[in-house]
Amino acid sequence: MNLKTLISYFVFLGGLMSFLLNSSEAVAQSINVATYNIRFDNPNDIGNLWKDRSPHLINQILFHQMDIIGTQEGLHHQLEEMQTALGFPYLGVGRDKGGKEGEFSAIFYHADKLEVMDHGTFWLSTTPDQPSKDWDAALPRICTWAKFKWKIEEKEFFVFNIHYDHIGQQAREESSKLVLRKIKEINKGNLPAIFMGDFNVTPDNPAYQTVLEQSDMKDSRSISQTPSIGNQGTFNGFNWDKLPEGIIDHIFVSPGIQVLRHGILTDNYGMKYPSDHFPVLAEISW
Repeated sequence: MNLKTLISYFVFLGGLMSFLLNSSEAVAQSINVATYNIRFDNPNDIGNLWKDRSPHLINQILFHQMDIIGTQEGLHHQLEEMQTALGFPYLGVGRDKGGKEGEFSAIFYHADKLEVMDHGTFWLSTTPDQPSKDWDAALPRICTWAKFKWKIEEKEFFVFNIHYDHIGQQAREESSKLVLRKIKEINKGNLPAIFMGDFNVTPDNPAYQTVLEQSDMKDSRSISQTPSIGNQGTFNGFNWDKLPEGIIDHIFVSPGIQVLRHGILTDNYGMKYPSDHFPVLAEISW
């Protein structure tokens, strides 16, 4: 090999290494966040029991490489099973007493990529620091939040995960106002923030509109750089024969967060869905 050939070889090798490093950095610069109502373990869900659908729900999360999953309705034993199967830890408490009792709005996170800096839970009521329900809510409702550090990027951000009441319209509207106040109170440094969950309302509802009107957050679906994929509804009710209409599960993001893609994921197993809600996923970067 002559000198000219050798130099050309090293130039090529250097270019290849640079390309691979840049490609690696590009991949590392986005994370996948999702909201997923996993449906509580209801023994009356004949044909859709948790023990039958949970392996498929786990596989779905892993296949779509979700890094942060804001869950709703999970009971303690369900979350423990998911933690073991996923290898992801979770944050949160039960809504009944602030312990293991009742449904959680737990946040799972990829611990290899993310470090927890702070976290907590508050109730969607006029007494948010204690287990409670208020307004016209049928049940106690909570918001679990976390401050994360994205390790590879050395960036910090917040996630707020909610499950609004399914009955009380006033409760839903007041919950939006409360969460927005809490985001300002907790996120004093105005870091990037994600506000997501099962809102139990479609975009035409005042509880949804409040988020847009009283904050600078945007629905990730509306600002996705690639058109959102999937169905135009998120609550399937385990009904294979009819696709749902009306999106009630949303991911809002603060200014500066880019949404690379968005999807309502309709994966199934043998004409069955892993949950009675479709998960909503957004790939984000900033």
